[in-house]
Order: sequence, then C-alpha cells, then structure tokens
Amino acid sequence: MIIKNPRFEISAVKPSQYPNNNLPQIVLVGKSNVGKSSFINTMLNRKKLARTSSEPGKTRQINFYNIDDSFYFVDLPGYGYSKMSKQEQIKVGNFIEEYLAKSKKISLIVFLIDIRHAPTANDKLMYDYIIHTNSPCLVIANKADKIATTKVDASVCDLQSALNPLKDLTFLPFSAERKIYSDAVWDFISKYI
Repeated sequence: MIIKNPRFEISAVKPSQYPNNNLPQIVLVGKSNVGKSSFINTMLNRKKLARTSSEPGKTRQINFYNIDDSFYFVDLPGYGYSKMSKQEQIKVGNFIEEYLAKSKKISLIVFLIDIRHAPTANDKLMYDYIIHTNSPCLVIANKADKIATTKVDASVCDLQSALNPLKDLTFLPFSAERKIYSDAVWDFISKYI
C-alpha cells in the first residue's frame, strides 16, 4: 500500500471528540509495551508519526491517525504495565470501553500480542472482550525479530492455540525491525478499508 500523507489528527477521551466523518477505523489494542506506536510507524513507513517511548503506558488518550483521508489508525491506551494510579486506570478503561461500544466506524480491531510470551490474563480478558464486540479482528504476533526466524511460524501457532483454539481468527507475525511481514498485514487490513 502506498501511503502519501498520514497525519495525527486528534486525541479523544469522549464521543464528542471523535472525528465526525465516515472513514473506517482500524483500532489497535494491546498491552502497554507491545509496540503499537512502532507498528503504526512501520506500517506507514514513517519514523516518528506515532510517538514511541522507552517507558510503557505513555498513551493516555485515544489517538486518531488520519491515513490519506481514506481511513484511521486508532491507537487505544495500552493495558498492563503502566504506572497509572488505580483511579486513572479506571478512567482510561471507561473511555476505552465507551469508544469500543459507541463508535460506529470500527472496521477492524488489530490486537497486538508479544510473540515471545504466552498470553497474559489481561491479554485473555481483552481477547474475550473483542470477541463479544463481534468486530472483525486480526491478531498480530509482534516483535518477531526477537526470536529466530525458524521459530516464528510455530510461535504464532502456539499463540493461536492458547487464545483462539477454534482458529477462526487470522494471526500474523510482525516486526518493526524486519519489515518483511508488513505486506501480509496490509493485504489483510486492506479488505476492511
């Protein structure tokens, strides 16, 4: 896919702040350190469009990235390792839930998990939540550069067996370092935009 003019458009915490148009939204969910910002930058072939941080949990709002006025990447705050207070976690959790429940423009949920680790309890909760939204979902096994290339396919299968034993969702490997996986991800996403 050729991307010409991706741009950050707005951060939101309530429905009145969401973009008011009919562009499809590709929503990114995952734990705080799973690499959602790096995923965005790699997919768009930009170095710093989405801010990456060495300290997980920096995203505290819903960030909308307008991709060539064709669709959005919507980056939700991560769960898990953030140093937010309990009160702040509840607040963030509420506006994420509100977005997932109320946005009528969600075309696809892209759920990022770490290829190196078995799904956490939080990953399983998020997976169950996504399934209950009835939204189409793609699961990205991220950080594939951190394991041997020969182990990538087996690791993806292990994650699918752990999370999705029915095997009715697509699981794809990804790496911000090795861009060899981007085409397969674009092929899948393009069906929803």
